[in-house]
Amino acid sequence: MVVVGGGAAGIIAAWRAHSLGAPLVLLEKTDRLGTKILISGGGKCNVTHAGPVESVLKAFKREEAVFLRPSFYRFPPTEIVQMLADRGLQLYTRDDGRMFPLDADAKDVVACLSHYLTGVDVRMETPVTGIEPGRGVWIGETLLETDHVVLCVGGSSFPKTGTTGDGYAWARSLGHQVVPVRAALAPVEFEGVLSDPNAGVSLRDVLLRARQSGKVIDKWRGDVLFTHRGLSGPAVLGITRSVAEEWDKGPVDLEVDLAPDTPFETLQTDLATWKQHNPNAKLAHALEEFVPSKLVARLLDSAHIHPETSAQRLAKKEANKLVETLKSWRLGRVSKVLFDKGEVVAGGVSLDEVDPKTMRSQKIGGLYLAGEILDIAGPVGGYNLQAAWSTGYVAGESAAQDWLATRV
Repeated sequence: MVVVGGGAAGIIAAWRAHSLGAPLVLLEKTDRLGTKILISGGGKCNVTHAGPVESVLKAFKREEAVFLRPSFYRFPPTEIVQMLADRGLQLYTRDDGRMFPLDADAKDVVACLSHYLTGVDVRMETPVTGIEPGRGVWIGETLLETDHVVLCVGGSSFPKTGTTGDGYAWARSLGHQVVPVRAALAPVEFEGVLSDPNAGVSLRDVLLRARQSGKVIDKWRGDVLFTHRGLSGPAVLGITRSVAEEWDKGPVDLEVDLAPDTPFETLQTDLATWKQHNPNAKLAHALEEFVPSKLVARLLDSAHIHPETSAQRLAKKEANKLVETLKSWRLGRVSKVLFDKGEVVAGGVSLDEVDPKTMRSQKIGGLYLAGEILDIAGPVGGYNLQAAWSTGYVAGESAAQDWLATRV
């Protein structure tokens, strides 16, 4: 049997199939395994998300959760954690449930998983150019014969990593429906911003909202990073799928609540108390509690307040406007969701055409699909890697069992 693609799903599929005794070849078009794993979590590798299976599934859209449920129970988050621990790589859980290596990074995760492929025929820099059902896979002009193919080639996000959408064309040619692909977990650019002087500055633990025609279409709590032309960071990645899906209905603005745990009225009271006790203090100094010093002038400008304003000169109307800005600071209007820099895409092979219990194609015998090629896109937080681990495991297991059954 052949596994096409050496990413998260492909590595686990190849390991599981090999562990069952099926001879196989793992084909990877680039010069290294796990390229997308290497960029997960900003290079730190958000391996998975902690919690019971049902809790983790709730992060996905309903139809995706229904599809993933069988594979998540076959290979839950605890399994990938144990695999890494068995090789000496421990994970820790952040307060938000995201799991990362304790004293390592993404390179160590890939290295650890690579050890599980000992004995597998892994062929790097071997791009597949076509799939012929019942015969095998084409590598240029050479046919590698097999009647069991596990397709784990990823989607089309971040094409520099090798995920260039090849699998979509193959799936279509084999009769599969491919749901239109759109950006998810991607940075954004803003209208009229060519070189933001605050690029590299971050807002920590804020509530980011995407608003369209006055209505909030999505929100996410986390960090926001200013870039040269827009925004990135976990909170941005958390809302960009919704932005991409709703964009054709009208412009989308992004705003941020800098004090998500503090009600509007409490902020008003706190500001009035601060004014009373610090009449000669510059307002700018107090705002460094909410934003880095480099962003104070920008925040005040949005509230239409002079940067040199002192507490005693702050009028009540200005104070209310400032609190309003702290709770809903408009950062810009989205001009582009950067599809080519996204960690994941939404869309892909229709879930209606793949058996969720086996990952078998319901169109072509001997074909199995796993990972990002499927129409699955969870939020930021380790969910998408878990979907790759779980579907890869089931696909590899099913393909191996089917192959072995034909040789009895």
